[in-house]
Amino acid sequence: MRSWSAPPLTSTARDSIGPAPALMLYDARTGCLEEASPRDDARLYVCGITPYDATHLGHAATYVTFDLVVRAWREAGHSVRYVQNVTDVDDPLLERAAATGQEWSHLAQRETQRFREDMSALSVIPPDVFAGAVESIPVIIDLIERLQTNGAVYEVGGDMYFSVTADPSFGELSRLGRADMLRLSAENGGDPERPGKRDPLDCLVWQQQRPGEPGWDSPFGRGRPGWHVECAAIATHHLGFDFDLQGGGSDLVFPHHEMSAAESRVAKPGTVFAHAYAHQGMVGYSGEKMSKSVGNLVLVSRLRSDGVDPRAIRLALLARHYRDDWEWTDEALETATSRLDLWSQAVRRGGGEPRPTVDRIRAAVAADLDAPAALAAVDAWARDTQPPIPGAAELVATTVEASLGITLDLG
Repeated sequence: MRSWSAPPLTSTARDSIGPAPALMLYDARTGCLEEASPRDDARLYVCGITPYDATHLGHAATYVTFDLVVRAWREAGHSVRYVQNVTDVDDPLLERAAATGQEWSHLAQRETQRFREDMSALSVIPPDVFAGAVESIPVIIDLIERLQTNGAVYEVGGDMYFSVTADPSFGELSRLGRADMLRLSAENGGDPERPGKRDPLDCLVWQQQRPGEPGWDSPFGRGRPGWHVECAAIATHHLGFDFDLQGGGSDLVFPHHEMSAAESRVAKPGTVFAHAYAHQGMVGYSGEKMSKSVGNLVLVSRLRSDGVDPRAIRLALLARHYRDDWEWTDEALETATSRLDLWSQAVRRGGGEPRPTVDRIRAAVAADLDAPAALAAVDAWARDTQPPIPGAAELVATTVEASLGITLDLG
């Protein structure tokens, strides 16, 4: 599956003043701030969309956050290999297609294309691998066979399940009690009440084809893959079994990231799935988490069609720390638009000494992606009334683009 066009980036602050500080991130597994310092090339996997509707601002916040990670690693001198999936066959997609009378694959293709356009408009650096579930079925089957060989897969009514007790480390990421695990499993696509399962938490890895639904041939019968094993297979196939960072929304910690990690560890004993896990907080609207199921979506494509500058959308998302839950408001967008005007005017007229501002931007991003502190540093420089210094505006604009993904026209 093709990705989207990379945003133009002619130079970086690293070219002018050397590498940025090492990135520190809050690791959900340890509950601590840890140095995200890759051993060689940085390897990142971020869970992608299920394309049954357009990109909303909760999606956009997640992918802008991990775009900051990619930029921080690049500015620190690392090469980055970034993989993202698209769950282009799953229950929500099939249900939406049936409800609207559309062909499921056409719906997936259309909404994936809209997602590409939104990400490009928001200057999100594209993943090196943008892998759909359908095209990845051979590697998913391979991982399920590994699990089967290791005695961790069993059959219930024609469907294949992963046994969570096969992984001694199951639960180390979420650190949840069993009652919470059962509740979240039921709320997020699991079937803990299904008779015949060895453990209510065991998750589906291969679903037998149902009438009217798509299916693919496999050693387990004709059907389609489960959600968790999809990400486990795509991530490990393209990044190896011990990549640097798994990312996604905080609603994915359990069961999705916990299950994917467990399946990976059992498929290749003695390995880890990811060395660290980072999660974007939830974005709300009208008092509830923004989600397709609730229907309270603010769509990136709709804002763009209304004439909103995508840079202002991105600035509005960067104005809250990525780990915080927060609520989208019209005022947030108004503030971001005013901020963009302030910055644009400042770089056109020139400004004072740039190096403290550049250092503050890079240090803030390196300190657990503290984008609000980085924005405040640029605000202070833009409001400074010192006489312009030659080259100052160029260096600040270059840093803002390289570290924050906001392009400013020097005029």
